[in-house]
Amino acid sequence: MNLNPLVSLIKDGIVIVMGMTLQRRGRHDARLGAAGLLTLAVLAGIGAAHTAAAAPQALPAGCSGTSPIICRYGVSPGNYEVTVSIGGAAAGQTEMWAEARRLMLPATRTAAGAVATYSFTVNVRQPEGQPTGQGGTGNPGLDLRFAGSNPQVSAVSVQPAAQPLVAYLAGDSTVCDQSTIPYTGWGQMITTAVRAGAVIANYADSGESSGSFLSNSALFPALLSKVKANDPVFIQFGHNDKQTSATAYRNNLTTMITRVRAKGGVPVLVTPPVRRQFNGNRLTPTALHVNGVGVNLPTEMRAVGAAQNVPVVDLTAKSKALVESLGPSASAQLFLRSSVDGVTDNTHFSQYGATQMGGLVLQSIREQNLPLAAHLR
Repeated sequence: MNLNPLVSLIKDGIVIVMGMTLQRRGRHDARLGAAGLLTLAVLAGIGAAHTAAAAPQALPAGCSGTSPIICRYGVSPGNYEVTVSIGGAAAGQTEMWAEARRLMLPATRTAAGAVATYSFTVNVRQPEGQPTGQGGTGNPGLDLRFAGSNPQVSAVSVQPAAQPLVAYLAGDSTVCDQSTIPYTGWGQMITTAVRAGAVIANYADSGESSGSFLSNSALFPALLSKVKANDPVFIQFGHNDKQTSATAYRNNLTTMITRVRAKGGVPVLVTPPVRRQFNGNRLTPTALHVNGVGVNLPTEMRAVGAAQNVPVVDLTAKSKALVESLGPSASAQLFLRSSVDGVTDNTHFSQYGATQMGGLVLQSIREQNLPLAAHLR
């Protein structure tokens, strides 16, 4: 078997690292997770497996460390096609995160002497996590983090993406790219399910209501300036609209819808996921987002969707069914627990909970055949 040496090219600020030319063999098998939701197997079947060289190989240019392996590339904000080859001489288990804890590749095993190749489209923004800089601004350029019990990286290629479909997320802390473990937004977990050629641009920000998100120049105006024809914009608010009147809430949502449509984008409303607050075995009105002035926010959002002919992902109903099916005790694993996470929080999600909530969103996208559906794995 012929092997081409590892080569690194740097041109116009874009780092391109080419790995070895290897003989393809085998494939991965898809596995289904609990309740058909997003699981750590969503990428099964997309990697090309190869026979690797027996000798240990150096890390790709721009990468350092052993566990985790960190790769940094000084690119400008924008969308990039990223192709990675994991595996090598030793057996490994590797997961890949991009920017502020966006999971791109779930934990994936490679046998000794095998390499698997995966491709993604990654959105790069500065600050890289929450648009207002909450939780830190991160590093300029593109950050990739390869973790796992024994991460193995053989090659990385980073190139500008050619007109990908961009799915924008507008929302609060239950959606956003949370940079600090254990807090996790569902928007940073659905990235595993999106094929190369489409990308998630997460503009959600902690503490935002429908009104504050609309008026902050770093949030909705910044998002809107980048929307192109046919780009979906997923809009979820409710957790922080605690004193928002029904009229104001409807007006805020309608304004976002109108402005997205004016740019040729496709607005999609997402009702807020429930909180874990029980009365017996049923969730309380507060958990279901009846706010402090008596407004049933999910009901109002559904009404706006119907009036504006906008699709609605009813995450309130889907998450209610999930949380109540688990009950007061077992549902705790979806949220933050003092015994596991060091904090008790019945609003924000654990990584597991964010994965399940993201799975519910993806389920609705497929069921309604929304614009992103054709780009899901």
